[in-house]
Amino acid sequence: MNRETLKTLAWNGVWKQNTGLAQLLGLCPLLAISSNMVNAVMLATATLIVMALANVAVSLLRRWIPHEIRIPVFILIIAGLVTVVDLLFNAWFHGLYMVLGIFIPLITTNCIVLARVEAFAGKNPPLESTLDGIFMGVGLLWVLALLGALREFIAHGTFLGGIDLVIPGAEAFQILSEDYHGFLLASLPPGAFILLGCLIAAKNWLDERTSRIAASSPAPAHQHISQASGQI
Repeated sequence: MNRETLKTLAWNGVWKQNTGLAQLLGLCPLLAISSNMVNAVMLATATLIVMALANVAVSLLRRWIPHEIRIPVFILIIAGLVTVVDLLFNAWFHGLYMVLGIFIPLITTNCIVLARVEAFAGKNPPLESTLDGIFMGVGLLWVLALLGALREFIAHGTFLGGIDLVIPGAEAFQILSEDYHGFLLASLPPGAFILLGCLIAAKNWLDERTSRIAASSPAPAHQHISQASGQI
């Protein structure tokens, strides 16, 4: 795998084909569990681990999986990995595990994981498939982290609320005054919809602005020379 392939995989996963902002997959965790940054980051981390391991497992086994039953086999592989992650969270982060609840087992049916396994890992070598799963997971991670941080700040005026569930003894940062009564809408699913729409609009604006700048920038000198030579 060359450097250009690596850059393409990273760019597609983190930005161009971002699962939360471009493909709009996995909206259930985006809307339900992103009420604060800690919950969002930990669920996204669990999803990232499952995506990377599922991609490499499917890529290694794809030659021996009959095409007709590939989807049930993919789901079986994902379910086994999710069970392992679920048990690890229960053992290491039991308080957080109780908060996340059903959303960890639901990674099994998350269309983000199954979509990447079907669209990429089932057709590509193990290394590229692993990196694709990692970068797609990173794309989901930063969107969930940003969405969770924004919702938590607007709703409660805090940052890293619930961090004690991950790091015992740690405390959240009270950014706004303790007299701040909060904004209830931000902590509810409609608030998540609104903020997610704002993030999508910002991404589209940045993409359009970048395209306009690229189109209006002058061509390099060697291109002008080539064009002139062709005209002659």
